[in-house]
Amino acid sequence: MTRDCGPHAAQAALAARTVAEARAAQERLRACVRMEPPTPWPPRIVAGLDVAAPRGRAEVVAAAVAMDWVTLVVLAEAHAVVPVTFPYVPGFLAFRELPALDAALRRLRVRPDLVLCDGHGRAHPRRFGLACLAGLLWNRPTIGCAKSILVGELAAPLAPHRGARAPLVDGGETIGWAVRTRAGVRPVYVSVGHGIDDEHAIAAVLHLARTRLPEALRRADGRVRALARARYGSG
Repeated sequence: MTRDCGPHAAQAALAARTVAEARAAQERLRACVRMEPPTPWPPRIVAGLDVAAPRGRAEVVAAAVAMDWVTLVVLAEAHAVVPVTFPYVPGFLAFRELPALDAALRRLRVRPDLVLCDGHGRAHPRRFGLACLAGLLWNRPTIGCAKSILVGELAAPLAPHRGARAPLVDGGETIGWAVRTRAGVRPVYVSVGHGIDDEHAIAAVLHLARTRLPEALRRADGRVRALARARYGSG
């Protein structure tokens, strides 16, 4: 990785304040994404991160949950509330949400070997979603695991059994995978963020999934929802 592809470059990208600046950063940094088998493998500690970023609010709430890879025991939890510095624009949510996610991750008392983000990695119009920028910022393997498709379509029907997968394709390019984590339940959409390849990303999501979402993400989702309810009320 060159000096133009490291955490400092990712941090500089987060200084974008307009869509044009953010688009230029995505297009500049997407070549930095590494798709390769991660080390160490299997990881010892995995973290899931999620946000609550209601429109109209001047802040973003983020939660991070770290778990033991083998036992799925929660090792540490943290959260952060960070002022908004970027507007709500689909395809550019990293610039709105990642500062809060970064603050929450850095408050964990353990260092995860692998990070899952509730969002997209390469399954993005410019092949550089939130999980890609996060992976460069943290310089560790990062996976995007989303509940819905941002761009592309499935290249084949998805079988109903747990572990079924189908390529997510855009413009003839495989950019991610629909993965069935539980029989008969809607899939999640898995894509490389940084420092990992498709096979290991899918394997990690399936290993961690006891319900639809990988357990680290499910715990982070529950924590950030509770924080948002406490802060903003049920509405």
